[in-house]
Amino acid sequence: MDDGGNPFLPDSIIYQIFLSLSHEDVLTAGLVCRQWQAVSRDEFLWKELFYRYYQVARDVPRHPAAVSWYEEFQRLYDTIPCVEVQTLREHTDQVLHLSFSHSGYLFASCSKDCTVKIWNNDLAISLLHSSNMRPYNWSYTQFSQFNQDDTLLLVSGVFLGPHNSSSGEIAVISLDNFALLSRVRNKPYDVFGCWLNETNLISGNLHRIGDITSCSVLWLNNAFQDVESENVNVVKRLFKIQNLNASTIRTVMVADCSRYDSPDLLLDAGSQAAADNSPCQVFDLGSDNEEDEGWVLLPPETQPLRGRKEGLRRFLDDIMEGRARPVLSEQELESKVAEFLAQSRTKAPEASRESNDKKKYLIFTTGCLTYSPHQIGIKQILPHQMTTAGPVLGEERRSDEFFDSLDHVIDIHGHIIGMGLSPDHSGAEDRHGYVWDRHYNICLAKLRHEDVVNSVAFSPLEQELLLSASDDNTIKVWRSPRTVRIHQACRPRPRPLFFSWLRSQKS
Repeated sequence: MDDGGNPFLPDSIIYQIFLSLSHEDVLTAGLVCRQWQAVSRDEFLWKELFYRYYQVARDVPRHPAAVSWYEEFQRLYDTIPCVEVQTLREHTDQVLHLSFSHSGYLFASCSKDCTVKIWNNDLAISLLHSSNMRPYNWSYTQFSQFNQDDTLLLVSGVFLGPHNSSSGEIAVISLDNFALLSRVRNKPYDVFGCWLNETNLISGNLHRIGDITSCSVLWLNNAFQDVESENVNVVKRLFKIQNLNASTIRTVMVADCSRYDSPDLLLDAGSQAAADNSPCQVFDLGSDNEEDEGWVLLPPETQPLRGRKEGLRRFLDDIMEGRARPVLSEQELESKVAEFLAQSRTKAPEASRESNDKKKYLIFTTGCLTYSPHQIGIKQILPHQMTTAGPVLGEERRSDEFFDSLDHVIDIHGHIIGMGLSPDHSGAEDRHGYVWDRHYNICLAKLRHEDVVNSVAFSPLEQELLLSASDDNTIKVWRSPRTVRIHQACRPRPRPLFFSWLRSQKS
């Protein structure tokens, strides 16, 4: 300022100078005087600083919920959990998965040490309970999920069956007394399983049809199977879906769309709807044993036999006695069937009369071209399917309804290695976890471990708290810089002991 109180430099010059500074220097310079402080809060200035610092494409607008560029910069810089505040070392092997309770007061961890641990999410996180699943012939625990009211915990793991064969199993643990309530087989083990509602969970089973074709059966199970009456059904076959080219259904999740008036999970499924008269038909031979159900694939030349088991058996007898020969080999026939079915795996979803508050969708990875999952399948779960009451294993179906069609299939055109609902974080083999902003499509933080990062989870109670799990056997706790400052400010300062003060007075 000169003697008359006028600034030496106009605002435009100060603005140009501030453009060449970092955001820290701009904030520091704003403390010099009122003029500099006013310029340091300029919206155009912080817009330029934002795009430059975060390297966001210029055509990406500011987030619709943001009030100003300054506050948006501050939000991304100061409220992202990137400060390591605690390392949990109670696991003795690789930590594979983390899951929070819906309330955020608890979280669970699964590990190659074959335990599932439940933790108290306090300011200083502490271990509440640990369950060892090795006595149940588990190899390791791989996934967990709390039910909606946080009274039960679903734990998925790898089960060692006869002759060291690997399969999967799901256990349900009560969070009141940590008692093991039930165990359900789950095949393959990377179906993982999930809760449909507070007391029912979904598991999987796999049945081979041929060399490269199989059937995935999704089951609805009651979490309290050991206390139900023998006259009440506690398991129900939910869907039976054909797998093509050695692929299987994996990573099953339930999306609850009750919060949305117009769920966008089902895209234009009508464009993928196909006619039912496919050139090859699949028949059920009528086995009563689900594990031993047999299916025979008929070539196109057997169209008159479609829908008649007697004709099917005569056709098979002719082949066995040498009176007829299939035109294609079994492997060629399966490939041909897979090619046909891959073109018509979906159907248009039926119009539901139920209100949106009951709409739930089953989402899973699948495929039709290779063994590796490269598609996301979506199937609506209707209200009458959300209970174990009603028909169960062995109910009659028409041959043309033997397999359930998918409502929609999304082709990812690549190998899917993970999937989550509304993801904004990830882990990687480069020993880091990553926090992303989906609107700006940028990485906000890198969370370092000493080995591969397997799982990252935000707290639903406090979005400035993040957990990461790694092959280095640890769970790391991350908080935002803002939260760390608040906790440090609230921490009481150490005071000298009374006797130390008295001793100083005497001296």
